[in-house]
Amino acid sequence: MVLIAMLLALLAALAIDWLAHRANLTPPGFVIREGDEADAWQFMLRRTLAIIVLTLILWVGVFGPLATLGTATGTDLSGVGIWALFLLHILFAISLVAWYFLGFLGFSGRSSFSWKRQFGLETPNLWREIGIGLVAGAGAWAAVLAVLILVGIIIVAVGGDEAMPQEPSPLIPWIAGLPIVVRLAVSASAGFFEELFFRGFLQPRIGIALSTAFFVLAHANYEQPLMLVGIGLLSVIYGLLVRWRQNIWPAIVAHALFDAVQLLVVVPIALRFLEQADGGSWLPVALAPLSIWWRVLC
Repeated sequence: MVLIAMLLALLAALAIDWLAHRANLTPPGFVIREGDEADAWQFMLRRTLAIIVLTLILWVGVFGPLATLGTATGTDLSGVGIWALFLLHILFAISLVAWYFLGFLGFSGRSSFSWKRQFGLETPNLWREIGIGLVAGAGAWAAVLAVLILVGIIIVAVGGDEAMPQEPSPLIPWIAGLPIVVRLAVSASAGFFEELFFRGFLQPRIGIALSTAFFVLAHANYEQPLMLVGIGLLSVIYGLLVRWRQNIWPAIVAHALFDAVQLLVVVPIALRFLEQADGGSWLPVALAPLSIWWRVLC
């Protein structure tokens, strides 16, 4: 599965490069123009290195979880440091910085698209976008959470108790027990770096549907179908928000707000429900999906 994940990552990186060209989003450092023929190797080298970097981050952050499907992880949290919560976000940042330097350094004046616009960071009024993000984030949180609770209740009502998560991942009480400032930092980091990569970088190149598929795949190692449905719904909402506003700031704020509410409010409450639940009570079981929703932030 590891080799398959790597192959899928390479094919995806090549597809992203091709689709970016079709969308006229190829950085100027990758395009050989008239008069550049003598230095064609430089442009090809830059483009090749960028594809390699993109392949690696897609392998680790998107397709890598597929290699662990169906296997028991048995993570020992006693040796896990807080830094691990930020590792994937750091890798996203490194990959985009590499893409910028390879694609724009020395050639920025040759493109009609600035690097800020390429990544969806350009906006005439940042505070307005932040306000829109707060409103949209609250609405998305309420809507998606309501849908999941309704689906959970329906599943239990039709006798599908076994399809529901029977117990939370060991990571849930661990992360819920972290200091508030750490949980807020994780929420802000996930909101910024995940939106920068999936909505700012990928969406303009491959569209909402494929960027959402990649976003869901990045969370596939938890093997929780109900949770993945919620992640997919949120990704579509954030994608539509980006398309409407033509920048990623509202999606960043909405994402960070959702994660903060999950980590500071929903997860602790869900854990209390699970602690108080007995074998014959259907309500805590129906609310069990809430206990795994913390993973949406990663």
